[in-house]
Amino acid sequence: MLIQDIVKILTDSGIESNEANVEVKLLIEHFAGFSLTDILMGKKLTDDKLKIVEEKAILRAKSHQPIQYIIGQADFMGEKFIVNPSVLIPRDETELLVRQAVEIIKQNKYSQVLDMCTGSGCIACMIAKLSDAKVIGADVSTDALHVAFSNMEKFELFNKASFRKSDLFSKIREEEKFDLIVSNPPYIPPKLKETIQKEVTFEPDLALYTTDEKGLEFYEKITLDAKKFLNDGGYLMFELGLGQSRDVAEIMDKNGFKEIKVLKDLANIDRVVLGR
Repeated sequence: MLIQDIVKILTDSGIESNEANVEVKLLIEHFAGFSLTDILMGKKLTDDKLKIVEEKAILRAKSHQPIQYIIGQADFMGEKFIVNPSVLIPRDETELLVRQAVEIIKQNKYSQVLDMCTGSGCIACMIAKLSDAKVIGADVSTDALHVAFSNMEKFELFNKASFRKSDLFSKIREEEKFDLIVSNPPYIPPKLKETIQKEVTFEPDLALYTTDEKGLEFYEKITLDAKKFLNDGGYLMFELGLGQSRDVAEIMDKNGFKEIKVLKDLANIDRVVLGR
């Protein structure tokens, strides 16, 4: 069995060639402890290690379970976050939300941030890591919070990032006030569930789908209550689903938010909305 043969296991299952090469590299790094440099320098994997990598590739090919769940980690903003099927896999497009949040925090010398629907804690952890703010991550899922806490420990963000079980704002105390509330909430309408990519079906429904037809349920709920917990002039920021920017901006406007802006990602898609 050669590395090329393992790549072929993935491409034969319909995984695009470049993606298959990247995924096999990840499998080799994680399960065999070999870097790309090791391979390029001619170091050989033992038969035992090749067998493990082959088994994981077969699992990926047959099930289409995301590679991140198979190796138990996902790359986000240059860091490797712990993930499992209890949490969404961090996406590159979420980096725009984090970087904009960090910029606002630094410009205004903000100190208190709430990350609603925190999931793996990737947003909360990176904001805490890249700024001087203290961040609370809230989520209704106990399993997700275990992952978020593990990531906080991994990045040694003690006293900077903390996590709390809360159904939206239910466990946020009235006296707690924040300079910024940030959220990447569920925003996929249930009607799209049948057309979703196979890999996405492994991710938690709780973090993906709304109960309304337009995917706006959580934008509405969070925006309505955010005002009670924001300091004067504080910001509310959301990541957006496709085609939702106008509706979410209107929801924020109706709830008294001003200076509303929509930011595009590198693919020129409306990805973040913010207001104060």
